[in-house]
Amino acid sequence: MSARAPSRGAYRNPTSDKAGGDSSDDDGSPPKPSREHQADVDRASTLSNYDSDENQTDKNAEADEALDITKDIGKVSLGGGDGGEDQADASLSAAKQDESDHIYDYEDTPGLATLARWIQTGEVSNILVLSGAGVSCSAGIPDFRTPGTGLYDNLSKYNLPYPEAVFDINFYRRNSGPFVSLASEIWPGLHHSPTLTHSFVKLLDEKGLLLRNYTQNIDGLEILAGVSEERIVECHGHFRTASCVNCFSPHDGTKAKEEIVQNKRAPKCRRCKGPVKPDIVFFGEGLPDRFGRLLRQDLEVADLLIVMGTSLTVAPVSLIPTMVHDDCRRVLFNRELVGDFNPGQGQQRDIFGCGDIDGTVHELCEMLAWEQELHVQNKNTRIRQDNGAGGRRSSTMTDS
Repeated sequence: MSARAPSRGAYRNPTSDKAGGDSSDDDGSPPKPSREHQADVDRASTLSNYDSDENQTDKNAEADEALDITKDIGKVSLGGGDGGEDQADASLSAAKQDESDHIYDYEDTPGLATLARWIQTGEVSNILVLSGAGVSCSAGIPDFRTPGTGLYDNLSKYNLPYPEAVFDINFYRRNSGPFVSLASEIWPGLHHSPTLTHSFVKLLDEKGLLLRNYTQNIDGLEILAGVSEERIVECHGHFRTASCVNCFSPHDGTKAKEEIVQNKRAPKCRRCKGPVKPDIVFFGEGLPDRFGRLLRQDLEVADLLIVMGTSLTVAPVSLIPTMVHDDCRRVLFNRELVGDFNPGQGQQRDIFGCGDIDGTVHELCEMLAWEQELHVQNKNTRIRQDNGAGGRRSSTMTDS
């Protein structure tokens, strides 16, 4: 991996930003702060909430209150953060559906060809990727909330008091059966292969362009695609390791998989005999420490942010696009425009690729002359369903 270039813009202290509202409102209320000022405030506030210098056990009551926002992150899905809704939103108009696979054609606005030029000429070299459920839908992994097909609409066989209970930490302590049954079906590496989009992230990594991939997903497809663990932040955790939900003692991940997938039962902690679960984020749990520790430094040097397949509704991950520096260019590959992305009006910062994400990625790779590499990479990471014990990846992959 090549060395990372320094950021082209200095990090601004929001307390020194003099931007504010231009005038008071018609009703005489005080002037509202500008969007730029508020973005700086949000940036500083979120980073302070995840300051890695603070020991988790020593946080005071005020910090604990600030971290309550991470309970929303416990609304884990195979794509986390409601992102799958972006891929199957029933309210999309027929006109927007017709525009799938195409970049929005705003006059005097940068498009997909502009993005390719930025990459080819080295104008961007420290790329942050923020991904949600939309990047995994073509792998056959459902989101949680899409009516009819979402996971929450298909949990009746587990006799849950409410659908979200399957990922509730207190419910798991009382009744681990529903999650164990579900986990044995969705465990990464058994049935679902990386998509072209995951392979694109792998290419960015190989070419020394990927600063970090912040993924809201727990499907592990980034790892299966071969992206180095160093370059991934799994905001909602993963299945590769496990720990006790009571005493938090680590548990062997391979043995946890064997107990859950093959024996269909929750592993027991050898220390306190409490139930063990994979290290994915449940309701009532906070984000991994790695999130806050790396986000601070990544925001300093990122010169391009690519957001793919997410509705940007679950904080704090949803705040990342507002936290990058003003000179960091931003790209959105999605079914619909989300967050504060603002393509058009002659601005040169935001690009919106509307439609199928794999299709948009494929078109970009054609422009970059990466198409053959993309397909070879993707083929080498497909799971072969040729044995009775579940899927098996290509021999080019190593087990995670």
